[in-house]
Amino acid sequence: MCPVERSSQRLRLRELTIDDVEGVFAIYGSAEATEHLSFEPRTREQVGQIVAQSVASASADPRTEYALAVVARDMGQLIGFGRIAMDPHQQRAATFGFALRPDAWGVGYGLETVRLLLGLGFEEIGLHRMWGARSPLNKASARTMAAAGMVEEGIIRGHIEKSGRWRDSVVHSILDEEWKP
Repeated sequence: MCPVERSSQRLRLRELTIDDVEGVFAIYGSAEATEHLSFEPRTREQVGQIVAQSVASASADPRTEYALAVVARDMGQLIGFGRIAMDPHQQRAATFGFALRPDAWGVGYGLETVRLLLGLGFEEIGLHRMWGARSPLNKASARTMAAAGMVEEGIIRGHIEKSGRWRDSVVHSILDEEWKP
């Protein structure tokens, strides 16, 4: 598959480069941005390692992970991070996730990001099923996934350990025949 390049009205989804460390750190290093994610804020060094691994994974054959920059087209600036990872336990299925900088919240970028990721998964990768998990407290993510046509499937109990406590996750999914670009 060629390098990923997808666009919506306001956003562009593209491959990460090593120059994206600061942009990803603005998300993964932020306590606010990672509040509902599965991990504590990362250090700049940890983010550098994540970006380097993501850049390397783009050339794997077969490719099993798509870690991508979400860029605001008008500014040309990285505002988010999206990821699709093939699920080795399900045929033609993948998990996906996304995170945006807090200053990019509340204006519909989340829905545009999810639609770009779903389009990539169904239209280019050829997946049958995509699913994502969210914190039960993340109501904005619940609204975003529902607006993208995803179905809330249920709860994975005690799924994530964060800050020394176990947390549930709510699973949302969508099938290729349900996808409406």
